[in-house]
Amino acid sequence: MASEPLSQHEIDRLFDVAGEAAGIGGIDGSGTDVQVYDFRRPSRISKDRLRSLEAMYGLLARSLEGWLTGRIRSQVELELLEVQQFSFGEFLLSLPTPCASFVFEIADSGGQQGVIDFGHDFAFFVVDRLLGGSGPTWVPDRPLTPLERMMVRLVADRVAEQLTEIWQDHVRLDLTLSRFESIPDMLNVANREDPVLVASLEVHAADIRSPLLLCLPFSVLEKFFTSGTSQRIYGPRASDRDREIDRAAIESSLRQVHLPVRARLPRFPLAMRELASLQPGSVMLTGHTTDTEVEVHIGSERSYYAEIRRVGRKLAVRITRTLLPDAADTDHPDDGGTDA
Repeated sequence: MASEPLSQHEIDRLFDVAGEAAGIGGIDGSGTDVQVYDFRRPSRISKDRLRSLEAMYGLLARSLEGWLTGRIRSQVELELLEVQQFSFGEFLLSLPTPCASFVFEIADSGGQQGVIDFGHDFAFFVVDRLLGGSGPTWVPDRPLTPLERMMVRLVADRVAEQLTEIWQDHVRLDLTLSRFESIPDMLNVANREDPVLVASLEVHAADIRSPLLLCLPFSVLEKFFTSGTSQRIYGPRASDRDREIDRAAIESSLRQVHLPVRARLPRFPLAMRELASLQPGSVMLTGHTTDTEVEVHIGSERSYYAEIRRVGRKLAVRITRTLLPDAADTDHPDDGGTDA
């Protein structure tokens, strides 16, 4: 008897049964979560790049944490949860309604935009503290008012500055906040299929725990993800020649710094009646000889001993010896000497 062809339903059922028998139907025997790989949107974040991103955004979290604590007079902690690649549509699905999102323009990027989203609790916490509140935060279920948006924008501006700073060694980002949105579907800053880099931070402050999401389009970060080597953050250059070039540049910059230089005569006594009788043009007798050494102060530090000399019609000093650091502290305490 000839075998009959299987229907599509029967074929699908056979694959389902085989998958369950092999332990690959979603969760295998070891408890590992099997995720579907999307060939249309492959992950572009390697392990090396991920470590760099975590270091960069961790630096942002610490800097912003200190700024917020001082600004709103309340202890704030920021924890970096993860840095991931999403589609813009997936990012929108993660936002609540109403949301508290600021859109920023990226200069010289062909009109590209990004998003800074404040969790609802965090947004109202910022408003409460900036307006002088100190008790439990009341979080109404409504969008921010125009006044409240201006309060939260103070923090959004700071976040944009920090984003620019952490990316400056890799990609030039000139960010300008352009508008506020409270409805996720109105955040039409990219196509829903476009890949975006999303950094998820969690804010711990007083009685709230709230997210802070930073979304950047992948297209403006192309240089970072396609470069052959990962640039070290704040690291020295490997080449001896490069280090010498850096040293010469730093030394040249330091040599152009202007510092105040003063020559001070040793202390001498003066009677109050003589001091009271001084007039413009008066001459004071110091009792010191012409070869008496004076102290030369660089900034606020005593650095040299010198002799008073004249160069043409100008008064000058000639360095005679260096004042050692220990001697500067103990040999002659600040005795109120006279500046020459």
